[in-house]
Amino acid sequence: MSRIRDIPENDRPRERLLRLGPQALSDAELLALFINTGTKGENALQIGQRILRDYKSLRDLSRLEPAILRKIKALGPAKTALLAAAFELGRRSAQEPSHTEVILDRPQRIYDYIGPEMQALGHESVRIILLNTKLAVMRSEEAFKGSLNECVAHPRDLLRKVLIHNAYAFVLVHNHPSGDPTPSEADRRITRRLREASEATGLFLQDHLIIGTPAESRPLPYFSFKEHGML
Repeated sequence: MSRIRDIPENDRPRERLLRLGPQALSDAELLALFINTGTKGENALQIGQRILRDYKSLRDLSRLEPAILRKIKALGPAKTALLAAAFELGRRSAQEPSHTEVILDRPQRIYDYIGPEMQALGHESVRIILLNTKLAVMRSEEAFKGSLNECVAHPRDLLRKVLIHNAYAFVLVHNHPSGDPTPSEADRRITRRLREASEATGLFLQDHLIIGTPAESRPLPYFSFKEHGML
């Protein structure tokens, strides 16, 4: 079937979304709604399926710059703009603060709060989440871009951000774009030094989370130093 309209009406992506909700659609079907029209010999759904085969996942696709997206066969300026806008809306919605208190008292909640946003990044990023006495989020900010290493991640500089905003506790979070959240030896050393410096200044390091990506080979897409008894 080279045209969407050749698919039985009840099986078309738009009709299925309106009838069953967006969660019922496959990744390729959701892409097809943005692609909208096909090309000779390939409908919008088939284009979506081909793109996912070539780029493996929506997460990998979402990391592409518009200039790279536009080079994909069958994506012109209009379709590229729609897809880039959709991915950016997803990132912004993940970052948008809630009007209710967000309590980060365990690793899963930390991951739910910031994990999807950091998984979408194509570069390494180190974030600090500041918490009040109830372990509710006060603010979140990027400490720096790049790998977490001892040349740039001095405990003094990280703790200064916590002290400036008079936070009671904080969470350190960084991502591994490779997808594997296993901590390096440098990650372990920095966590140890940061814990010691926090204790000396009366601050509370709630956790250090490394964000990876889901995989069948690992039970969780993140590594929590607290959960592993390392804090």
